[in-house]
Parts: sequence; C-alpha cells; structure tokens
Amino acid sequence: MRKGSSGSSGRIRRLSILRPASLSHSEPFDLSALTALSPVDGRYGAKAAALRPFFSEFGLIRYRVIVEIRWLITLADNDSISEVPTMSESAQNFLERIISDFSMADAIAVKNIESSTNHDVKAIEYFLKDKTASHDELKNIREFIHFGCTSEDINNLSYALMLLDGRNEVMLPALSKLTEYLADMAVSLAAQPLLARTHGQPASPSTMGKELANVIARLDHVGHQIASTAIRGKFNGAVGNFNAHLSAYPELDWANISKQFVKSLGLDWQQMTTQIEPHDDLAALCHAFVRLNTVLIDLDRDLWGYIALGYFKQKTVDGEIGSSTMPHKVNPIDFENSEGNAGLANALFEHLGAKLPVSRWQRDLSDSTVLRNLGPAFAHCLLAIESTLRGLNKLEVDSTRLEHELDQSWAVLAEAIQTVMRRYDVPEPYEKLKNLTRGRAKIDAKTLQEFVAGLPIPEDAQHYLANLTPSTYLGNAQSMTIDFLKRRSGNH
Repeated sequence: MRKGSSGSSGRIRRLSILRPASLSHSEPFDLSALTALSPVDGRYGAKAAALRPFFSEFGLIRYRVIVEIRWLITLADNDSISEVPTMSESAQNFLERIISDFSMADAIAVKNIESSTNHDVKAIEYFLKDKTASHDELKNIREFIHFGCTSEDINNLSYALMLLDGRNEVMLPALSKLTEYLADMAVSLAAQPLLARTHGQPASPSTMGKELANVIARLDHVGHQIASTAIRGKFNGAVGNFNAHLSAYPELDWANISKQFVKSLGLDWQQMTTQIEPHDDLAALCHAFVRLNTVLIDLDRDLWGYIALGYFKQKTVDGEIGSSTMPHKVNPIDFENSEGNAGLANALFEHLGAKLPVSRWQRDLSDSTVLRNLGPAFAHCLLAIESTLRGLNKLEVDSTRLEHELDQSWAVLAEAIQTVMRRYDVPEPYEKLKNLTRGRAKIDAKTLQEFVAGLPIPEDAQHYLANLTPSTYLGNAQSMTIDFLKRRSGNH
C-alpha cells in the first residue's frame, strides 16, 4: 500500500480530537486561569486583576450592599420618618462594618440566597435583614431596608459607583502612567530629527519628540473627557415618579431626598427617568474610551512601522523568543497585543454605548446582561494601555539610522526653497522645483546648492538655503515640543 493510502475502502482517515482521558464527559472543568473562557480572567488574569474589586460579581454585590445601607441611614437621618428613628452611633458603626468587612464569604452568602429567590437584588435585601437581625436597634427597622426601591434604583447606583471607582482608581492612573512615560521620551527626543512621511513618502522633517508630543496632546484631551464625564444616578422608584414613596409619606419632598442621597454617594442626580436611568452618561463614557483606544491603535501602528523602518531598536529580554523558527527575530509583540486588545475593547464599548441608552417603554431587561460586560471592556482597554507602555520600555532610538535616512532625502528641501523663492517674487517657484526634484532617483546636496546658487534672491537668503540640510529643516518642532511639555507639566 502506497504512503497516504487509507486502505481498501479508499476513505480518508480523520483524527478525532477527544476530551482528555482523565476527564469524563460529564465532569466539568474547575474554573481556573487555564479553564477560563475569557482571556481577561485566564491568560491575562494577573494583568487585569486591578479591575476585579470593581467590575466583578463580587464588586457588584458589594456596591449593592453599600447603596442599600446608605439608603437605610438616609431614612434614619430624616426626622419626618418617625418609624425609622435616628440611629445611634453603635448602629451606624455596625452598618459601616458590614461594608468595610464585606468578604468573599458574604458574597457567597448572597449568592446562596439568590439561588432560592432567583433575584439578585432581593437577595441583598434578605442578606442585610439576616445581618441586622441580631442587633437590638436595627432589627426593628429591617423592613425599611430597600424601602420604596425598585431593583434598578439599587443597580444603577451600584454600576455608577463601579464606573466611578474603576475609572478613578485604575483606568485614569494607568493612562497617566502611559502619558508621563511618553512625555519623558518626548523630552529626550525633542531634538532628534525624523524624516516625516505623508502618504508613506518622504516629507518635511520633524523630530521624534514632536511626533510623540502629538500623541500626548491627544491622550490628554481624551483623558480629560473621560475624567470629566458626569456619572448620574436615579433613585425614584418603579417608573420614576416616586409612586410608592408618596403613597407612604405624601408630605415629603422625595425628589429632594433622592437628589441629596444620590449626591451623597459622589454621583450626579438624574431627575427624569423611566424605571431605568437612561445610561446616556455611561454611553458618553464608553464613547470616550473608544476614542482613547483609537489613539492607542494609531500610536501602536506608527511605532510598529518605525520599528520596521529601523528608527527604533527593541531591547532584548533574556529568555524571550521572537519566532519559533527564526532565532534572530525581535518582534514588536507588545504593540500588536495592544492593538488587538484596544480593538476588542472598542467592539464592546461601541455596543455598550449604542445599546444601553435604548429601552422599550418604561423598561426592558436587555440592558442587564449587557451591563455585566463592563468588566471585559475595561479589562481589554487596560491591557492595551499596559501593553503599549511595556513596548515603549523596550525601545531605543537608532539615531544613526534616522540621520542616514535624512541624508538620503535632500529632495524634501524643495519645499523650503520654493517658499523662499515666492517671498522674493521669483517666477514659477513651485514649477521650477517640481521639474528639478519630482520623480528623480537621486537628489543630493550638490544638486540643490547649484540650483540655489543661480537664484535671483538676496545673499543672506541664498546663504541660508545653501546651508540648510534635511536634519536642520525642522521648523519649530523642538521648541514647540519643549514649550508644550513645560506648559503641560505646569497644568498637571
């Protein structure tokens, strides 16, 4: 039988990929970094771990506990609600300890209750009633836990706090770390000449520091948008009209109570709503992060290209392998990883931003499952930021390579020459330089100097052009970069 034959039947044998023999078909994989479906909890789990206290199921449960407890304290502080007396210091400390000491065991207890109620927010209410049952003072007001609330009152504030903390505690510091590293690079490379490329072709020179400063300005701008985006919360009952509240206490100004409560959590107040907070702020925040990731992708691709051109060398890491077959390679994997994660983040953020503000009539539940994916969106964004930063840490500029390329690109001085010719009213300056330089295989210093020597322009202008080189034709790139970074440092 010749090689490759499958026997007399002529059928092609196919290899079957089986479940590992040590696991039965009914045996589930235990959850671990190796078995996680999402790489942000698996392969990249350690790098995204900073977000877990905020965007995990544990974090959501804890935020719900915070909102419920703060609301009970608010009711007790209102003298007009005699059924909920002003709390003693002991009672308030007891409730505060539930928050400060909230543990994984507490979260598991909530999930166990939810397994019976099949309702996650109601499980929080029952959990807190159990927690306060042993306290002589609090046990008498347990029925005011979750008073007047629809689940969305608790949820929207919990997600708002999640976003507030995740943004301020993790995402903005990560972005700041990246921009400060770029700023240090821009200062050190402010005078490093760089052959700019427009349409991929040699263009008027710049400096590497100035090109990095461009990115810093964009990141600062979008960072300000992210930091300043308001995060509003609503707290007004089943359809936004305080129906239940006014049924029990018609004499109270529930709108003002709601406003003060929401603001006490560090959030802005949303007055006009259906059952749900309309998520317009959340969408604005998602769209701002989309713009951040887009700037990152632009930077990643430019740095990838500069590495390919040899403008940057990459520091090697002992033990690291660039290619499984080509031993010489040092691949720009960090920038590629960042680009991929930024794209994934944007796919999620764009869906969140487009879907969440849309809800049928006074409420549908389609936002609930979508909101649970805030964590992966922010995780992929965080991975992108940190991958870019890791890649930047490996870069070393190759000044020799940059200067050699500039020395091969004397034609870029045609712009300067024809512009000076315009000043001194030399006829057809653009056309003359076009005929001299466009499409020519080689334009060198001698060619341009001979051309300049024959121009009817003042001697000082002729001297300036004759001594101009691609490495010195930089406009105000260096001074503008230094000035920008100084002003930025002062503002920070």
